[in-house]
Amino acid sequence: MFNLEEELKKLPAKPGVYLMHDASDEIIYVGKAISLKNRVRQYFQKSRNVTPKIQRMIDRIAWFEYIVTDSELEALVLECNLIKEHSPRYNTMLKDGKSYPFLKATIQEAYPRLLFARQMKRDGNKYFGPFTSGKAIRDTIELANRLFHLRSCRRVLPRDAGKERPCLYHQIGQCPAPCQGNVEQEEYRANFEKALKFLQGDTKSVIGELTEKMQQAAEEMRFEEAALYRDQIQSIRAVTERQKITAEDQEDRDIVAMARGGDEAVVQVFFIRGGKLIGREHYYLTGVEDEENAAVLSAFIKQMYAGTPYIPREIWTEEEVEDAAAIREWLSEKRGRKVYFRIPRRGEKERLLELAKRNAFMVLTKDAEKLKEERARTIGAMEEIQGLLGLSGLSRVESYDISNINGFETVGSMVVFEGGKAKKNDYRKFRIRTVTGPDDYAAMEEMLTRRFEHSRREGLTELDSFRHLPDIIFMDGGKGQVNVAEKVLLKLDLTIPVCGMVKDDRHRTRGLYFHDEEIPIDTHGQGFRLITRIQDETHRFAIEYHKQIRSKRQVHSILDDIPTIGETRRKALMRAFDSLEEIRAADFEKLRSVPGMNERSARAVIDFFEEREKSVTYGSEKEGKSD
Repeated sequence: MFNLEEELKKLPAKPGVYLMHDASDEIIYVGKAISLKNRVRQYFQKSRNVTPKIQRMIDRIAWFEYIVTDSELEALVLECNLIKEHSPRYNTMLKDGKSYPFLKATIQEAYPRLLFARQMKRDGNKYFGPFTSGKAIRDTIELANRLFHLRSCRRVLPRDAGKERPCLYHQIGQCPAPCQGNVEQEEYRANFEKALKFLQGDTKSVIGELTEKMQQAAEEMRFEEAALYRDQIQSIRAVTERQKITAEDQEDRDIVAMARGGDEAVVQVFFIRGGKLIGREHYYLTGVEDEENAAVLSAFIKQMYAGTPYIPREIWTEEEVEDAAAIREWLSEKRGRKVYFRIPRRGEKERLLELAKRNAFMVLTKDAEKLKEERARTIGAMEEIQGLLGLSGLSRVESYDISNINGFETVGSMVVFEGGKAKKNDYRKFRIRTVTGPDDYAAMEEMLTRRFEHSRREGLTELDSFRHLPDIIFMDGGKGQVNVAEKVLLKLDLTIPVCGMVKDDRHRTRGLYFHDEEIPIDTHGQGFRLITRIQDETHRFAIEYHKQIRSKRQVHSILDDIPTIGETRRKALMRAFDSLEEIRAADFEKLRSVPGMNERSARAVIDFFEEREKSVTYGSEKEGKSD
């Protein structure tokens, strides 16, 4: 049992990170401290004034843990990593980078490429980003490939060199065809290094190198080569001259400005490289309500630069950043050189910051209605359901359904919604083991028992969806299904509200069954629409799983009937082909190429399906005649 007073006495006066947990063991807040003893104790002092958001967080704390570090810098880095891993609901969060892709430079390859990447990985390659526009990344890759004659194919070189003809890009003079050995690795990588400099905004040195080579080629009367260098120089200048914002000092800096509205904020970042504006991005933050601007900027900068490969010399902000000294030290260590925070107060610098701020407000204003609608259909819908049921604090919803055909291959599905949004990573499938025949209640009881018993296992990680208990359970049915769920919860000594989604004669939701009574729903409200989405998603997930099981069983049973096809060859065929139809349509050579198949087994598959086709055709003709 966690004794708060005793645990507070044990806190060390050392730097570290603390993690606040709620009653279901969910990590709801991660923070860092120069002195854990002083910082954590402050949350539980009655005399301390806190914001409503922090008070809501404190009310949910069931226990806390902490990790001691050697310095404030180590605590800051650990805090960044833990926030990214756990996404605590009371931390200010930069919306996840699924929407913000990267440009990946495959420097580990012998002949490297520039690729579009959905996420940054620790694979030894170099990443640029994140960016909000996938189109911008693809356009940049196309431009860099054209300017610096880089390959875009998927061939593994030098392993695949000479195996196939060069592609169209070689024919039009854009790729030097390293796949044919037409270019030395050193020469190709030199061009690739120029492309990397170009992507980092260093166009001046790239143009200088190309100019030298152009002049040398012209002096040696290699005029076609000199013309290629000239065209590259003109293309780079055409790209860089499009942007008008410049700075005389030619420094690398990011200009960070913010606009806020309610619990949302938009941060606009201008990327200045070599004194030129090479791009801009805007980022959404959630959980900013009741937070000071300095704290929001601090949270953004830590999360933004934790996942960005390039850090500039200067970061301009509108005001002082919370924990500025520790963040500056951390960024300087990552960059390998000093990083400075600046707050422009006058002249051209202030104008640039104001321009970024205006852009942030424009994005926030433009998306305000969209954000409002999104909130209404998610969080607003959950609040509407809470009002109907007389409950509070509902976020995680789990919904269950059973699918079978006359008791054949009974399966169950668990669908999860959090904050009114589907959380597909937490969906789970169940194959019912102990129930035979069409007994949905018994199948549901088995599934729920397995689900909630699993949550009590030791060693579950934060990523295991079974670790988190729901705030409410939605059953796809009325009184009977609710009774089954409540029976399981009572047996396992769990207290979770259970609600049935009652359907009318047309199989449409008409109300909610809760506490032994049916509660009508406004069919035009967002709560009703959310319940319908949950119900439809639960059905879809269960039915798709059942179809998948039936399909596999069908394929297994048919392939088992083919002479010479045992378990090993059957698995090889199923790995090589996506469906039974593809196996049926495959020719002799394609079947023969499957690992483990020989001429005899390939011929047996073809003969089997030909005989089967004849049998089906003959049977159909007889049936037609009898009609």
